[in-house]
Amino acid sequence: MNRALWTSIAGIAAAQVLKIPSNMKENGGRWEWRDMFRTGGMPSSHAAGVVSLATYIGMKKGFASSSFAIASTLSLVVMYDAMGIRRQAGLIATEVNELDEKVNKLSKQQMPHMPVEKDNELEERLGHLPAEVLGGALLGTFVGLGSFACETKRKRSALSWIKLRW
Repeated sequence: MNRALWTSIAGIAAAQVLKIPSNMKENGGRWEWRDMFRTGGMPSSHAAGVVSLATYIGMKKGFASSSFAIASTLSLVVMYDAMGIRRQAGLIATEVNELDEKVNKLSKQQMPHMPVEKDNELEERLGHLPAEVLGGALLGTFVGLGSFACETKRKRSALSWIKLRW
């Protein structure tokens, strides 16, 4: 079993499940299961997945290992992308959807006899606010630490997991 992979998947799953209660305010107090399968929102599942992986690898292989360096670099790239490029794409999608709605409204006024086909709206929840990424990173840290602490194959003393291997 690849514990690092399963730790990352657990981080993603935990974040996706936590999106349901955190989005209840947006949903008018309703429990929406579809939120578990959507992108964007609090906490970031991308951040939770990569940070749980990096945390687990750091604890397992040491924070000076090449494996931790690779996982940490991946984490930084993914979190930067979530707050930057993906967030901007979501904002652009919002503008395009609003523009499409205005064009449809104008065309109905100018040509009421012509039917206007409604295209699917673009997905607007693509990226994350910094607080959402931070929430995912904190969740990922706890998932990574928990996965390492629960590991039974490795023989270690009760406090050896606290030591940072530099």
